[in-house]
Amino acid sequence: MPVLDRFDLHGRTAVVTGSTRGLGRAFARALAEAGANIVVVGRNAEAAALVKEELEAIGAECLTVVADVTSRADVERIASSAIRRFGRVHILVNNAGACIHKPALEVTDEEWRQVMDVNLDGVWIASQVFGRHMIESGGGTIVNIGSMSASIVNRPQWQPAYNASKAAVHHLTRSLAAEWAPHNVRVNALAPGYMHTDMSPIHEPRFRRHWIEDAPQQRAGEPDELGPAVVFLASDASSFMTGSVLTVDGGYSVY
Repeated sequence: MPVLDRFDLHGRTAVVTGSTRGLGRAFARALAEAGANIVVVGRNAEAAALVKEELEAIGAECLTVVADVTSRADVERIASSAIRRFGRVHILVNNAGACIHKPALEVTDEEWRQVMDVNLDGVWIASQVFGRHMIESGGGTIVNIGSMSASIVNRPQWQPAYNASKAAVHHLTRSLAAEWAPHNVRVNALAPGYMHTDMSPIHEPRFRRHWIEDAPQQRAGEPDELGPAVVFLASDASSFMTGSVLTVDGGYSVY
């Protein structure tokens, strides 16, 4: 098979959680450009409709499902809607996430639980629901969106819940990869560094000093720079890869 053909996703269906904005939106577009049918998942119906319109404009088949990934009933509804529309799901991108910037002694139980509910429990629920479907269907690929924060402690902001949740996501990725490899289900993670999104105050001096000036490439990443990595992990281009964490952070974590 020619090398570029290994990246082709025509005939496959990808569910992307948290795909109504930011990184998730970029992931959905990249997978659509590679040929996949896309299931856009988010909590805002208006935002989901805009993404659907964008993807259909480039020729993708698209379905939107307004849902909360922390609810098992909602995730089951995502799966049933996707299967009803496209027949089966080949790719799951667990992207939905939350973060709270607070020193450890100021984080409330409610805030800790909020981050864990989305970042870890949401990944677990979706992986279990879609993993079962993939095993029954003969295989599939799961891409969990982790973070370089699973391996480093960010500064100047403190974010203990987020860091702990992403470290757990990385190890859950390895655990599921080992267990499901015999069923032809691959599970990998993508660990981004600081990315230029609406939620990242990159250009504020107090953040720029540590986020940008400390990075070898001296800049933040753009969401569309992660798209090719997601396509790689979701496609046959990474067919001999499971249980791995692919770090894309401009070299930040090498120091």
